[in-house]
Amino acid sequence: MDFDVLYTLKLIIIGLVQGFTEPIPVSSSGHVMIASQLLGVGEQGFTFAILTNTASLLAILIIYRRDIQRLIVGFVRYIMTRQTQYKADFRFALFVIIGSIPAGILGVLLSDVIADSVSMTVIAMMLFVTGIALWLIRNMKGSKGDRDITAKDAVIVGLGQAVALTPGISRSGATVISAVAVGMKQETALRFSFMLYIPVSLGGVVLGLSDFLNESNKADLAIPYIAAFIATFMMTYFAMKWFMGIMKKGKLQYFTYYCFTVAVLLLIFF
Repeated sequence: MDFDVLYTLKLIIIGLVQGFTEPIPVSSSGHVMIASQLLGVGEQGFTFAILTNTASLLAILIIYRRDIQRLIVGFVRYIMTRQTQYKADFRFALFVIIGSIPAGILGVLLSDVIADSVSMTVIAMMLFVTGIALWLIRNMKGSKGDRDITAKDAVIVGLGQAVALTPGISRSGATVISAVAVGMKQETALRFSFMLYIPVSLGGVVLGLSDFLNESNKADLAIPYIAAFIATFMMTYFAMKWFMGIMKKGKLQYFTYYCFTVAVLLLIFF
């Protein structure tokens, strides 16, 4: 088994980029493409994407583990008992399922089209779109809590997540923006956004499992991939905690400035 230290370091950097940008509204897929090109490693393929996305998913699952446990228990117990004390959790979990459907369907139907549309210019333009949307909702203070979400809200936010399949559109950005736009409190918007992330990400992991198992050179890639996985996991965890603090302070406009800056740099230098 060959071990390339420089290649491993490059994958660690890409993992850190993926981990930092996954929770925040700046497009993790776009930033991973930028980092890969700057480091001269090119596209790492579907297997690497699944691996790093799994690391980010694991970090999100740990952060929201109590919410997830409560929602699963409440969902099942309400179905079995119809007791009103579990109804709110049942509704929230049901709306997460409903909101996950648009991205799931479009992801399967348009995966080839989406992959072919990737370019630095597309990423730059979509970062502009993300930045404008973040600016428009920067001062919105919704009133809807977890118990006030409707099926219509879930569909709208789910469509936002589906739009984020476009390279350069941030998934967390699109869902948080959509959730705030329909009147959710920022804390609820953030929670609902990342509850939606879980089933879609799990679906991607399941669909990509066969590609991962059939990877021809797993032995040579074991150390670089494990290192990237750990880097992604740790960075996602800390970035998510940081972003939760940003949301509480209502400072989303800073991400607008960042999106505009990166978009301009991409148009100039790429």
